[in-house]
Amino acid sequence: MPVSRRSVLAGVAVAPLAAGLVSTRAAADQGYLVGVGISDVTGPAAECGMMGYSMPQQQTAGIHQRTRARAYIVAEPGGRRIVFVNADVGALFQSVHQGVLARLAERYGDLYTEHNVLLNATHTHAGCGGSSWYAAYNLSILGFQRQTYDAQVDGITEAIQQAHDNLAPGTISLGRTELTDASVNRSRTAFELNPQADKDHFPLAIDPAVTVLRFRQGGRDIGAIAWFATHGTSMTNANKLISGDNKGYAAYAWEHGRGTRYLDGAPQFVACFPQTNSGDMSPNLNLKPGSGPTEDEFENTRIIGERQFTAAKAAFDNATTAVTGPLDYRFCYVDMSRVTVDGRYTPDGRQRTTATAAIGVSMLAGSTEDGPGLPLPEGVRNPFVDALGGMDAPIPQALADAHAPKVTAVPFGAMKPYPWAPEVLPLQILRLGQLHLVAGPAEYTIVAGLRIRRTVAAELGVPLENVIMQGYANAYSQYVTTPEEYDSQQYEGASTLFGRYTLPAYQQEFARLAAAMRAGTSVPRGPQPRDLSGDQLNFQPGVVVDSPPLLKRFGDVLTEARSSYRRGEQVLVEFVTGHPKNDLHRNGTFLEVQRLDGGTWVRHADDGDWSTKYRWRRTFLAESTATITWDIPPDTPVGKYRVVHAGDAKSLDGTITPVTGASRAFVVS
Repeated sequence: MPVSRRSVLAGVAVAPLAAGLVSTRAAADQGYLVGVGISDVTGPAAECGMMGYSMPQQQTAGIHQRTRARAYIVAEPGGRRIVFVNADVGALFQSVHQGVLARLAERYGDLYTEHNVLLNATHTHAGCGGSSWYAAYNLSILGFQRQTYDAQVDGITEAIQQAHDNLAPGTISLGRTELTDASVNRSRTAFELNPQADKDHFPLAIDPAVTVLRFRQGGRDIGAIAWFATHGTSMTNANKLISGDNKGYAAYAWEHGRGTRYLDGAPQFVACFPQTNSGDMSPNLNLKPGSGPTEDEFENTRIIGERQFTAAKAAFDNATTAVTGPLDYRFCYVDMSRVTVDGRYTPDGRQRTTATAAIGVSMLAGSTEDGPGLPLPEGVRNPFVDALGGMDAPIPQALADAHAPKVTAVPFGAMKPYPWAPEVLPLQILRLGQLHLVAGPAEYTIVAGLRIRRTVAAELGVPLENVIMQGYANAYSQYVTTPEEYDSQQYEGASTLFGRYTLPAYQQEFARLAAAMRAGTSVPRGPQPRDLSGDQLNFQPGVVVDSPPLLKRFGDVLTEARSSYRRGEQVLVEFVTGHPKNDLHRNGTFLEVQRLDGGTWVRHADDGDWSTKYRWRRTFLAESTATITWDIPPDTPVGKYRVVHAGDAKSLDGTITPVTGASRAFVVS
């Protein structure tokens, strides 16, 4: 991400890993308990910086699709259990990881801990920012945003609780396929510097692997996890509508097709599309933002999402390999800024060390294929940066030398009063039967991921295909390239925080976890990560008051619907409204398209649907409007409809009052 230099099953408890290392083969042979859950993690729909492109002017101004967390729990009856959560967020920050774990401890004791809970992000660049406790990731968002943080912690926790309550005997099966038209290598120059043996593994310079888990209870499908590597950047840095991007659409299409309606209670089916090693994988097939397969970002999002869904569904339908065997997990924290790396993992066979975190000059330009950075003009100030003392910190020669050939721009790890990016990071390996997830807190290029997978597979003595690199997991620390890729100092190399030997350090530390898993031994927890919850600043203005225009009331219709429409046309209605920050409507909606059914208006679509868009606009001081559009799908039933808006308005004394409005009825024919 570019940064401008200027600017229980009830009653069953499982002891933590170190306290219980007895084999659970007997328990696993009884089969699994499985459960799924889903909840809303959508943050403020207006005037909140978006996470991903680091563009200060990219602030939320509505919702295309709500963002969600999807949880899966697998348990051995009377034995171990694991939790897997995939969330439609730009990054799963360590702050959110810590917040969720604290909430789980309050509710479940030591049943769900950092050892057996894996949280990860789809890496959408169209979600709300400000949930990190580290300055580097709040620069363009003007600080920590409590509403974003709470929405993510609450939503993830709720999804886990739902999956926990949903636990029942079930089965899991494994399917695989390949997908070659939903990604392209955006850093081919760096990729080509790798040894031929690495490049031969990826003849198209992409990772085409699609790996799918099929979850069933009592002969009924209840969910799926579909791993595939492509960035969440189909939506461009000019977009201001909240969206799960291509992976969010893929999940929606699958769930919607299986009868899941997010506002109707327990889901019929939960599908998620997590990342793997997608650091250099772009969905923009023409290698320019918002381009490929089409020149429309919304259509690109749908097409790339549809291709992932179609491939995943094919693997799901042919998932004939039963997942069997024990569950296991290893977890530790590592200070990645000071790892001594054994020569077994370095390109030249010599002992090397990692370095204090720093970004390179190339990072400031951004990824030109997905979203270039913003060169701020002279004189533009960022009060958040100013409050932290600015970005022009001295760069010691020793630090510059340690990062060579990177030209250091900002020494994140040397900033005051605390580093601007975390250095104590969580590393984790989860075992689900024959499948192993290597959970790392960064964006790994496809060759970087391959090398970690090879290292772990060799240490465990398992097939390479049964080891998945789960990036964007449990924290975020930007990119990890191979040493060879690092030398070219493309965007990804310049964003590799801990120097040229960051990847070898990860290989070594994951090998240590894998060796402990193979031997059935524990690993030390490692250093304690910081809790910076009490040291946060926010310079993003809040809501003072809402007022309607002269001679208007909240909920009034400013632009009315026509009397009739045909399928394929767009309905547009505009309302007088209040600020969306007054109430996020999490697990709710700012709009409904209602259909008249036997004299009763029933919800037909909401702001979680692909066919709707909710746009918010400030028109004058405290006045604002909500514009709702509905692109009528071709399979829409003929009948009578109306558009309803639900918002909230804040008075001068701080009272928040619901706002409602409805269009006139219209016919769809």
